[in-house]
Amino acid sequence: QVQLVESGGGLVQPGGSLKLSCAASGFTFMSYTMSWYRQAPGKEREFVARINNGGFITNYADSVRGRFTISRDNAKNTMYLQMNSLKPEDTGVYYCNVPTRGYWGQGTQVTVSS
Repeated sequence: QVQLVESGGGLVQPGGSLKLSCAASGFTFMSYTMSWYRQAPGKEREFVARINNGGFITNYADSVRGRFTISRDNAKNTMYLQMNSLKPEDTGVYYCNVPTRGYWGQGTQVTVSS
């Protein structure tokens, strides 16, 4: 069955970095655009970044552009999110998503706090 498993979250100080991973299985990963979303406490889930199936077209939310980098390794069926210069407002649960199929992972918690 389809599985999306996020990992790499944790507690980091403002200005720090984290790299999230999303391991995919149960579908043809290399055929699909993939996305990252996040949900802060008390807020709606919001778009963070998107990458096309080939990995050469990316889009970012204005709030993370220039600080976050989305990438993928189709040989490993894995998508990544490198997060630099983290801010307290980046705190939330980060989810990977297959937009055209409605697949979601269980999420990984990112907390940015001193």
